[in-house]
Amino acid sequence: MNYLAHLRLSPIDAEPMTGNLMGDFRKYLDDTALPDKVSQGIKNHMRVDKFTDSSQSILTLKRLFSSERRRFAGIILDVSFDYFLIRHWQEFCDTAFDEFINQVHRNVASMSDIMPLRMQHVMDFMITEEWLRSYATLDGIGNALDRMSLRIRFENKLAGAIEEVEHHYEKLEAGFLEFFPELINHIENNK
Repeated sequence: MNYLAHLRLSPIDAEPMTGNLMGDFRKYLDDTALPDKVSQGIKNHMRVDKFTDSSQSILTLKRLFSSERRRFAGIILDVSFDYFLIRHWQEFCDTAFDEFINQVHRNVASMSDIMPLRMQHVMDFMITEEWLRSYATLDGIGNALDRMSLRIRFENKLAGAIEEVEHHYEKLEAGFLEFFPELINHIENNK
């Protein structure tokens, strides 16, 4: 799952939200001195990732992608699932989308002092460049995937992957709508 999904699966509170995002920055982290709620957020992030990676629905969706992009299918799905989450936001969250994003920005900004430096930089960009709101459009997720391709240290075909998302749009949306309720149920029953 990408940032928005991890945040939606977190309590709307600064510490667990930060922990849920911090799960992607564990290698930069000394987690021995973190507040308990941040540590719980990291554990939640790991539960989400483990469930997602072992899901038969996800494995089936990954096979939709071309051989040149299948290696990056997980990344493509993560980002496109944030798009589908926004499209179906009212089904999965009682808080209005813009209100939720504003709360995320306040919460994340308030916790920057406990973040590893790398995470601070990424979170600053996430807030100032409105990444989460940009996932509301196919152009936005296409740009996100293209930017990610530049951070991969080897030649890759991730750039332009939006064409495959568009090509498989209906199957990806149906897959998201099948999978995300399962994920919510798993997380709520395994706290």
